[in-house]
Amino acid sequence: MSPVSGMPGKDAVMDALRRVNDPELHRSIVDLGMVERVEVEGNRVSLTVNLTTPACPLRDRIEKEVTEVLRAVPGVTDVRLTMGARTVRSLPEGDELIPGVRNTILVGSGKGGVGKSTVAANLALALAQMGASVGLLDADVYGPNQPLMLGTQATAAHDGKKLRPVEVKGIKLISMAMFIKRDEPVVWRGPMLHGVIRQFLGDVDWGDLDYLVVDLPPGTGDVQLTLSQLIPPSGYVLVTTPQEVALLDARRAANMFAKVRVPILGVVENMAGFVCPHCGDKTDLFGSGGGRRIAEELGAPLLGSIPIDPRIMAGSDSGEPIVLQQDAPEAVRRAYFDAASQLAARISVMTLQAGAPAAEPGRRPA
Repeated sequence: MSPVSGMPGKDAVMDALRRVNDPELHRSIVDLGMVERVEVEGNRVSLTVNLTTPACPLRDRIEKEVTEVLRAVPGVTDVRLTMGARTVRSLPEGDELIPGVRNTILVGSGKGGVGKSTVAANLALALAQMGASVGLLDADVYGPNQPLMLGTQATAAHDGKKLRPVEVKGIKLISMAMFIKRDEPVVWRGPMLHGVIRQFLGDVDWGDLDYLVVDLPPGTGDVQLTLSQLIPPSGYVLVTTPQEVALLDARRAANMFAKVRVPILGVVENMAGFVCPHCGDKTDLFGSGGGRRIAEELGAPLLGSIPIDPRIMAGSDSGEPIVLQQDAPEAVRRAYFDAASQLAARISVMTLQAGAPAAEPGRRPA
């Protein structure tokens, strides 16, 4: 049936929406399957646009463009737009170890002492704060610190079939620290490490997750190899400080990941200068620009440069990471949120460019 004179037709509405492209993928949001439930009633158009991740950094831009093109359709005077999200899946459907997990993010470094675990915790929390369902696997078996950083002493329970991860601050957590005494060392060889990592994946009821963030041990050892063999990770985030000695080890880590065919998602430069709270002057205690240099070498984005701030350290020790501290400096908190948002977008772009579907029917909006 043709539309009533002066009233918009659905074909005209869809043609208008095809002019809106995803800014990262440069493809129509209609072709990407992001547009759903389009209804035209008189002069009113109602629809849902599902972004490829709840943490989409370009949400406001897409929302504005959709509204503008629809209001330009003759006869449309009212636009009712709902913005949702359906996280793109990079893992194969029905992965036998972690079937409910859509994406795995390995957070690694070539050496210790660069703040990798702090970055992993804050990225996971930032993704959750932006609406994603997130798990955090503390794979640093020899030095498991995530429970301390997240302020929990809870132990994972067993329901007779699988372990239940501890739910803390909006994410699900599993760590070796939950199964040993506080000061007890883990003295294991490679086969035992392989076994416990497999258990932390397959014997834990992770449930339905948009992202499983994995905090790796430093270096290029057994845990990294085990994870690359057991699952196809979405990719890894390389954490480094600006100084050359850290970059040297970061390059080794990048070469290791390249050999096991784990793609790089981006670089986080940690400890990127100290801003004096009294005079505002910045001091580059560990040099400057190192994170950007290695990102350019690897052909990857610099997801963020995290400044030195005593509240980051204090938050990790007290179990209140800085992204959750409402009175923390906005520039520091924003650096983590921006990094998490870029990371989520990068996963979506890489996955869709590889030919994965844009959405999964039946997924909840964020």
